[in-house]
Amino acid sequence: MMTMTITTKSTTPSVADDPRWARIIARDKTADGYFWYSVSTTGVYCRPSCPSRIPNPRNVRLHDSLESARATGLRPCKRCRPDGPSIERENAALIAKACRIIEKSEGEPSLAELADAVGRSPSYFHRLFKATTGLTPRDYAAADRARKVRHGLASGNTVTETIYDAGFNSSGRFYEKSTGMLGMTPSQYRAGGVNEEIKFAVGETSLGAILVASSKKGVASILLGDDPDQLVRNLQDRFPNARLIGADRHYEALVAQVVGLIETPGVDVNLPLDVRGTAFQRRVWQALQEIPVGETVSYAEVARRIGSPKAVRAVASACAANNLAVAIPCHRVVRNDGSLSGYAWGVERKRVLLDREASQSA
Repeated sequence: MMTMTITTKSTTPSVADDPRWARIIARDKTADGYFWYSVSTTGVYCRPSCPSRIPNPRNVRLHDSLESARATGLRPCKRCRPDGPSIERENAALIAKACRIIEKSEGEPSLAELADAVGRSPSYFHRLFKATTGLTPRDYAAADRARKVRHGLASGNTVTETIYDAGFNSSGRFYEKSTGMLGMTPSQYRAGGVNEEIKFAVGETSLGAILVASSKKGVASILLGDDPDQLVRNLQDRFPNARLIGADRHYEALVAQVVGLIETPGVDVNLPLDVRGTAFQRRVWQALQEIPVGETVSYAEVARRIGSPKAVRAVASACAANNLAVAIPCHRVVRNDGSLSGYAWGVERKRVLLDREASQSA
């Protein structure tokens, strides 16, 4: 009598088929805290971003909670330390502590003082601070003082009160930096920009009308639109108390440089910019300027680059508040799925700019 052996294929799903496995392969830091994995052959459990060698998926189990990973009886990985906060979160907490120290200090803390306060060496702390915030500790302190100065003057405080509330030890030191901070004298700022001179000129590009406006410090606005008169009205709204001066032939050379940014992406144009914004906005705008021509990033990626991964909406708001079209390339920021989101000067212009840059880059 003949017997037949019937083998049945295992129906146990493979870890490699789980979408979380791809995040382990990518060492996705954003997955940390959402799940863990254990490896039977090495006897450890890890967080998804663990830098150790990727294990064979046949030896891996996925866990929805840290308690589940611990229940395996395996030990925590010494490299990624899954039982505690990730190194990135620890570093973010250290930098947040340093920022609070800077903001609450009456003067400007030294690099050594800040590093000592968070228990790191000055050189390591300096690199970590810049990687997290996009600014050096000194630049962050300067931006914080500028914020305090703007707030004090806008609140009606006297210049003297503002000087010392912002952490300046002397009026001489304040006046050395005040025009650079505000783009005008403190008295002009208190009066809403009275007597500040803004040069401007209107031109034409393949994307429509363009208005370029500059203070003594640098280019303060680059506006795009269909109606030149509307652009001028927008400029008046932005600088309601300033004296707007139609530019001469020499200024038109600067406008031509700006037009070149639109018509010939990738051209090396070093424009002096008068960037006016909060410390957070400046961090976002600096990150935008570091996006290469021909590339795009998501709002979430920009938030991660500036060390504030949860501030996606704030990043989008900073992009919308950008007054320097093309020079600060907010058009290179897209949704997570790559689709185009809103653009202050029209989504179609954004599409044309990106297509043109992609072609130029290729």
